[in-house]
Amino acid sequence: MNDIVTRNIGRLREIPIDFIEKTENQPRIHFAEKEMDELCRSIKEIGIIQPLTVRYCGGGAYELLAGERRFRAAKMIGLSSVPCIITDADDESSAIITLVENLQRKDLDFFEEASGIALLINKLGITQEQAAQKIGKSQSAVANKLRLLRLPKTVREKITEYGLSERHARAVLSLPDEKTMLDALKAAKEKQIGADEFEKAIANWVPGEKSKKKKPSVTGFCRDIRLYVNTISKTVKLMKSSGINASLEKEEGDGSIVYTITIKEVSP
Repeated sequence: MNDIVTRNIGRLREIPIDFIEKTENQPRIHFAEKEMDELCRSIKEIGIIQPLTVRYCGGGAYELLAGERRFRAAKMIGLSSVPCIITDADDESSAIITLVENLQRKDLDFFEEASGIALLINKLGITQEQAAQKIGKSQSAVANKLRLLRLPKTVREKITEYGLSERHARAVLSLPDEKTMLDALKAAKEKQIGADEFEKAIANWVPGEKSKKKKPSVTGFCRDIRLYVNTISKTVKLMKSSGINASLEKEEGDGSIVYTITIKEVSP
């Protein structure tokens, strides 16, 4: 590192944007177009409020450690230079800075977060426990994030496309194959099934022997009316076995099914 750069460590400096290279440690993949447009307008109006963080790589080049969105927006609107804080972080610290900066700002979706943690573990050759300590998370939280990477790429892409939650993603991990996962996710999207209901439906779908194993259909999966009818029937049977004079009637019509439970009063 040359003397000029050494003197600038920790100081705010304007650096030509063409001298800055994006880091390979950046876990973020998705940059929402609307958010980027808003950031571009903001930078045009008031400039970059929070400087980027970079480190000197030699030959006049700098590696971007934090501030990917600001860097992209600055390039989009044609800025020639950007305000930066220069750090002398080593490879390990650089990787941690990039990931933690995104985690703290909540810029990452859960798949990007999982990929970032996996990248950190592989790059530094550390354990899940060590990674958890470095990014300030529990080991169980890190393990749960990494489990998401077991999902096939197409399944991860659909979860992101449908705007489903991390709980939806974790739930389909228990399904047997990619096709079943995709059918379940499609049903969740089309029927707007929340995470609680989705998790319960997945838990209730337990494949039996090979001859009985069936994939959930798009229309029946998660909202299979038979589950609820069975519950009603069992409730009425339990009431009868307890000595309560109860009956169950079913009436169909106008695209709906009405179940009526009648309980006769006991004479005093």
